[in-house]
Amino acid sequence: MNGVNVRVYSKAKDGSKALSANFRVREFACKDGSDVILIHPDLVKVLQKVRTHFARPVKLNSAYRTPTHNKKVGGETFSQHQYGTAADIVVTGVAPKKVAAYVETLMPKSGGIGIYSNFTHIDCRSKKARW
Repeated sequence: MNGVNVRVYSKAKDGSKALSANFRVREFACKDGSDVILIHPDLVKVLQKVRTHFARPVKLNSAYRTPTHNKKVGGETFSQHQYGTAADIVVTGVAPKKVAAYVETLMPKSGGIGIYSNFTHIDCRSKKARW
């Protein structure tokens, strides 16, 4: 993965644009209301595969975060959310551990996968990270 691939969108202008069969730009917007949204296409591909595999809605609790918002919510200093490469998701009716196990099959040697009590963190960093 490489930062050159990150796309920059405007929530106002591109919000309703489809990125895949089930995801739109606005779903990746920072919760602070800012207009700019960074989204890496590899993240969208992984999320769409999750949606298709489980055949259930995938809710993005948090995707892109501005550095200010990331700090406000207690995110890591170099959080992947700030680069448009991460999403914290909930798959309706599926345990976070089960979601993580499937994502592991998609990214066995790369990407970040974090299992939390009520969501799964997924990112498309080049190195493998698990927690």
